[in-house]
Amino acid sequence: MKIVRTNSEHNDFINLVKELDAYLKITDQDEHDFYNQFNNIDVIKYVVIAYYKEQPVGCGAIKYFNENSLEVKRMFVTPEARGKGFAKEILQELEDWAKELGYKNCILETGKRQVEAVKFYHKCKYKVIPNYGQYANMKNSICFKKVL
Repeated sequence: MKIVRTNSEHNDFINLVKELDAYLKITDQDEHDFYNQFNNIDVIKYVVIAYYKEQPVGCGAIKYFNENSLEVKRMFVTPEARGKGFAKEILQELEDWAKELGYKNCILETGKRQVEAVKFYHKCKYKVIPNYGQYANMKNSICFKKVL
């Protein structure tokens, strides 16, 4: 496996995000349009892509939230690559990058319907926090924070 740091203009990231959005359209159901409006990749500067055998198999990103925190966005591993540790490596690289940039926390939002994601963030030592910002009144959202 190889991890590459890049930005949101990278074609492999764009293609992986298209796969992610197709998946989320199914899991988010009638709330997809609401969530999707907060996932524009043009505002993301820090992107990580995981490669296995020269093929892109996963991605994640971090974007500014406030002076202490970056928000983890667009975490995705292709279905055929799941269960092999790629997501953990991607998230670790994002956390390392956030620390290098001088941030103290990573926060994120995921859907309660994404049971695997919720379990994953718990396993990676993220703690549930009150829903923040645009997710405050969304009953299907769950927000997390990890102190770096």
